[in-house]
Amino acid sequence: MWIPSSNGCSVNRLIELIQSLVQTQEGDGVLLYWAKELLVALLVLALFYVLSSLAVNILNKWGKRLTSFTSSDLDDRVLQRVIPYVSRLFIVTGIYLALRSLPLHEKLVFIASGTIFVILVVIVCNLIYQAVDELMKWYVTSQQEGTGAVMSRQMMPVAEKLVSLFLMGAALIVILKHFNYDIFSIVTALGIGSLAIGLAAKDTLANMISGFTIMLDRPFRIGDRILLVGGQIGDVADIGLRSTKIKTLDNQLLIIPNSDLCNTMLTNLAFPNSRVKGRINIGVAYGSDVDQVKTLLIATALEADNVLSDPLPEAYFVSFGDSALNMSLFFWVEEYATLFATVDRVNSLIIKRFRGQNIEIPFPIRTVIMDKGQI
Repeated sequence: MWIPSSNGCSVNRLIELIQSLVQTQEGDGVLLYWAKELLVALLVLALFYVLSSLAVNILNKWGKRLTSFTSSDLDDRVLQRVIPYVSRLFIVTGIYLALRSLPLHEKLVFIASGTIFVILVVIVCNLIYQAVDELMKWYVTSQQEGTGAVMSRQMMPVAEKLVSLFLMGAALIVILKHFNYDIFSIVTALGIGSLAIGLAAKDTLANMISGFTIMLDRPFRIGDRILLVGGQIGDVADIGLRSTKIKTLDNQLLIIPNSDLCNTMLTNLAFPNSRVKGRINIGVAYGSDVDQVKTLLIATALEADNVLSDPLPEAYFVSFGDSALNMSLFFWVEEYATLFATVDRVNSLIIKRFRGQNIEIPFPIRTVIMDKGQI
């Protein structure tokens, strides 16, 4: 800018000085504005850091006092696993809010805040997973110490994977919703894909669902001896997702699909306990003293090893046979695995005692009369 004057150089210099002063004041104003915003962000970050420390101290001090009033240690274990994630949640939340308060470029704020939001979702999902995982472990441990595990050793990792998949799916939906993506189309595609997979592998899925049913309903446990409808007897060796393995008394391995086991009738010889009742059917000759035979049967059973005296053995006169009076002897043994050997021992003693008491064990006799006139 030029102004006519006798002292033109001095005027131009004055104008330049004023312009530089204005620019300096504007720069100082921008710098002051940034300083204020940065201070606010630091205050927000410091506030949430203090809240994080305060929350951890409260949970460590008062949380443990509250959990000490309960008889179970579940709340103590859950508390110890979630405390670190609570601290991280407060700190990352403070970073997120502090970053949002800064006057940064819109794209930069979007990228940074989006990244921190994803981290927040991951922390929350991890916190939930830690609590649920500790709950499942406590449940299995408490059941094993008491009446037996509700979930077999195969169920625990499967349940953990299902929880992880559920949390991952929920986290993905929340993240996509935050970034304004259309999740309806994704859910629809997943539903159609799941339907196609289900139709293609319906038998496998039926066995897997039956495996979950067996593990939760627990009609038998690993080590139990079961009797199948077909007459096979064996000990449960393994319960898998697709099939159950049963070791027979002949040391053979039966592999049965879980869907077949769920839809059939079976007898669990080990439930409610391993005590089992034995029965021996025997016939004595007509004319024998029934009361004497019953007394002798009971006394003979008590002589055998493994036969329990409480409850006492019982003998009954069951029916009149074609050639004998049918008797039945009932007795209890502590372990079902010793039943066959005990029956063998009792049978051997019965024969010996009957011979000593001249009690006859008859066998069927058929008399054929030939008419000589028709020969």
